[in-house]
Amino acid sequence: MPTKQPRSSSTSKTTVEFIKTWLFNIFTPFSLLLHLFYLTIQSVIILLFKPRFPPKEIKHPYARIAVIGAGLTGVSSAAHAIAHGFDVVLYEASDRPGGIWSRENKTSGLQLNSLLYRFHPGVQWSRAFPQRDEILDQISKIWKEYGLESRTRLNTPVEKVQRIRRVCEDSDSTESPEGYVASPSQWIINGGEDGKFDAMIVTIGTCGKPKWVGFEGMPDGVGKSQGAKKSKDQADTGDEGLKSEKRKGQHLSDEDNMAKGNVGLKGARKQPKRGKHELVEETTKVENITAAKHDESETASPTTPIKETAHYPFIQPYPQRESPHVKGKEARAKDQDTYEGPVLHSSQLDNATPEVLKGKTVVVVGSGASGVEAVETALGRGAARCVMLAREDKWIIPRNIVFDTFLSAQPFGREMPFSFLWENFLRVWQYHGVQDLVPEKGIFGGTPVVNDEFLGHVRRGRCVYIRGDTLRFTRHGVLANVRERIERGESLGLGGGVRECDVKDIKEQTGRVHEPREKKKGTIIDKPSQKDLPRVEEIAADIIVLATGYERPDLSFLPKELFPEGYDRPNMYLQNFSTEDWSVLMTNSAYLNAIGTVGHFHIGIYTRILLTLLLDPNARPSPKDMKLWVDVVRFVKKGASGGALGFFTYMELTIWLITFHLFRPDRLRWLFFIMQGWGVRPDDERLVRNMKDGTRNVQEGKVEV
Repeated sequence: MPTKQPRSSSTSKTTVEFIKTWLFNIFTPFSLLLHLFYLTIQSVIILLFKPRFPPKEIKHPYARIAVIGAGLTGVSSAAHAIAHGFDVVLYEASDRPGGIWSRENKTSGLQLNSLLYRFHPGVQWSRAFPQRDEILDQISKIWKEYGLESRTRLNTPVEKVQRIRRVCEDSDSTESPEGYVASPSQWIINGGEDGKFDAMIVTIGTCGKPKWVGFEGMPDGVGKSQGAKKSKDQADTGDEGLKSEKRKGQHLSDEDNMAKGNVGLKGARKQPKRGKHELVEETTKVENITAAKHDESETASPTTPIKETAHYPFIQPYPQRESPHVKGKEARAKDQDTYEGPVLHSSQLDNATPEVLKGKTVVVVGSGASGVEAVETALGRGAARCVMLAREDKWIIPRNIVFDTFLSAQPFGREMPFSFLWENFLRVWQYHGVQDLVPEKGIFGGTPVVNDEFLGHVRRGRCVYIRGDTLRFTRHGVLANVRERIERGESLGLGGGVRECDVKDIKEQTGRVHEPREKKKGTIIDKPSQKDLPRVEEIAADIIVLATGYERPDLSFLPKELFPEGYDRPNMYLQNFSTEDWSVLMTNSAYLNAIGTVGHFHIGIYTRILLTLLLDPNARPSPKDMKLWVDVVRFVKKGASGGALGFFTYMELTIWLITFHLFRPDRLRWLFFIMQGWGVRPDDERLVRNMKDGTRNVQEGKVEV
């Protein structure tokens, strides 16, 4: 039996809820005034910082730049470049601009306030937290306003990039064949159909194809390509995949033309292959998910639904079984059955309509931002309850622009002596009533999740949070190695110890037994008792959602010499420039973890740094200087839990950009151009003349693949 929640905890929960309600009631009458203020701020930003539209034809482009990827970062970078007189060509693998947002669910939206998501100064948001369609509209608006339609090569994945090194007598000056610009290299994209480029901006992001984890027991065909891409209409209206569950004999398939992933959850082992004698039938009829629940009077077994208990109706200990060494082939095959319900990736939630989810139990595998959104979406569409299987805990911070801004303003990018103040505030304000969900690691060690609803669902018992590892799918749900489960804010523990057969099952399926976690209470470390050891449980599920994120995009199309050992992603100059060649910029494509935003003013600043280096030979760093910068950051952040450049805050990034000028006084004259975007216009005769006079004695080098 779970222990009763202390009275002080309940009192604290009530007090915090009262304060939140009181503050909400105070500010509600001023909501219209705040909205007008919000629109006014955006208008001022547009007036001061939006670049002018480029002329229809730029007579003397300062340089040619290839932009790989037409998501919000690529479109914004290209818009900045062309507005300042540079010729650009965008390459996009899909049939429309938008990047990851064009593949998200219709209900997906910003978790950060949109004032922190101004990926271009010309963006005009209608509300604080816009959803997918408005975000795509703003991307399309910038794309069209700056004449990028004719410069975009849609349905053109970049498969090969060739590098032509330039060799000159004076290492500080080089020249392109056109005579307008100097850069260390020229770049040929996909064989050179669009000519040579003087620089390249790689904006493929960090989210590629949906990551399908190949758990045992997953229905055949789930996550495999269906040979057709998801159209815009399908993205807006949903596919027949999950609706067709009303017709027996169909599984939900991936309609995004994405291949099944062969990697597991981060840090998890791959499941061992089974022998032929253990294979189950390749095709299994799927029962109608809208049908009535199985008769509760059935006897519990590995192949039948498990009877509910009064306190925990949908999570049960895995039934007692014989040792796998003594049971027959038929019995072993019976245990290794296939899940009979629908399986979705979190990017397919548009297909999970309210009539499908109503009254169902949804199990979400994964605890990141997509997992939190999946729980929120499922419960919002009528699901009876959700279960989240979390291998590791994530900090969940409020959707509050003041708090989020101050948190990202920490300048050190690592845990500091007073970081506990942020964590204690979150324990009281955000985690009241669900303190057991507070992660053990510090908040400045990974990317937090921004959400206001999820913890409330756990408080109310609509979502059960389970710390554990997913082992495999069963016929009626998920088999998990459970370390701890939390319901209604209470840690329920495990109880009952671990049966010997369960330990054998864990060893057989994963090759190891997970070490129990030691819990700290004050200064005393409590060694886990027998009842705290992990155990195997079967979690019943009507629908399973894989919130396992996205695969990291492949960079194999770029020359390998751009990323020498120790200076690959994210260990790059200013975290985004190749240390071997500054003419390669990788905005939003190199980071791992951060507290900040991917869609803000840094996109324009990084682009203008590249433009400045193309315009001014005296401002350029050498490969030695760029590697020194990386080494200095490593030295300063030695011992940081998130890594020197693997984790940073937005203030830390801003400091990097400011010191780019301060440590090189010869760059100060470009300060207002780089930081504000003022001063460089297309076809400036003075700039063209200076560039021609400053670039001489050039010889073309050989092509390097």
